[in-house]
Amino acid sequence: MDINILQAILIGIIYFLSVNGTPWLTVLGSTVLARPIICGTLVGLVLGDPVQGCIIGSSISLPYLAYISAGGSLPMDPGLAGTLGTALAMAASASPEVAVSLAVPIGLLGTVIWIAHMTVDISFQHMIDKNATKGNDKQIERLHMYAPQIFLFIITVVPVFVVTYFGSGLVTNILDALEGTPLHALEVIGGVLPALGIAMILKSVMNKETAVFYFLGFILAVYMELPIIAVSIIGFIIAFIYTQLLFKDSSEA
Repeated sequence: MDINILQAILIGIIYFLSVNGTPWLTVLGSTVLARPIICGTLVGLVLGDPVQGCIIGSSISLPYLAYISAGGSLPMDPGLAGTLGTALAMAASASPEVAVSLAVPIGLLGTVIWIAHMTVDISFQHMIDKNATKGNDKQIERLHMYAPQIFLFIITVVPVFVVTYFGSGLVTNILDALEGTPLHALEVIGGVLPALGIAMILKSVMNKETAVFYFLGFILAVYMELPIIAVSIIGFIIAFIYTQLLFKDSSEA
């Protein structure tokens, strides 16, 4: 699949919107857009196959199930992994397992963009302090609202555009050269990595208070053969009732 200039720009904008700190979609929240399944679906929409984008994005999501960013640190970037990983995988017609193997190192490289983002934003804060002493409200507004977003747009859209537009063919050639045992090894690695995310989630939920809900979901999905949407709806209803009863007991105490 060939990616044209407009598609590459749109894919870069998808990543820009997924970065924490963009105020343009505050209703959804940047943390929602940073999920690989969301980014992957949007990338698939841009490339004309949202279903395949969703499939690849959901596969990339698995290693990041237990992802958390605390205190402003970013150990990895699921938004970049989902966006760029899906784009390169679809361009190379790679399997979801290979896409995961491509996306994980891409997610680690996203920390470089995050560090640059945070480091340069500090300089804008110092500029705002200087203008505050002068009472220059207009300049403070420009530095607060527009300058950080322009800089963030440049460091997110431009790299993704360059890699997507110029690098998709290279990835295709590399995967073609790895055809056979090396590519099978990548698929095996891509199949193992999601187990890490699932294991981390299980570690957090397997306690005496929440384990029963996990086993209930397992029974509903495996033995009663309910579709995942039905299980999700039942889980939401149970969680709602549980929290209502929990907070009711706390308020009465």
